[in-house]
Amino acid sequence: QVQLVESGGGLVQAGGSLRLSCAASGRTYTMGWFRQAPGKEREFVAAISLGGGSTDYSESVKGRFTISRDFAKNTAYLQMNSLKPEDTAVYYCAGSSGWSPRRELADVRYWGQGTQVTVSS
Repeated sequence: QVQLVESGGGLVQAGGSLRLSCAASGRTYTMGWFRQAPGKEREFVAAISLGGGSTDYSESVKGRFTISRDFAKNTAYLQMNSLKPEDTAVYYCAGSSGWSPRRELADVRYWGQGTQVTVSS
């Protein structure tokens, strides 16, 4: 069983930046992020493979968010720039055993507890 612990959420003004961290107690092939806004379904945000050679982003964050991974620390990061009010959500770290598939909730084996990101206009 792998435990995932997120940190780095908070309140930021539109146009600002935040960096989320996800520390894993063990190794998973894919680490990624999903988010859930109030009244909406949880949705895929970004994913990165074990060695960092493959990344994937949702269209809504591509070009603004960057996912990275520190193999030695078993930690994944999500650098979020040019934040918009519509990015407001609880962000969940996710771990999966493989690379494909990776965008659906059913593909995730491990979940973190979530961290709130609020972007004010």
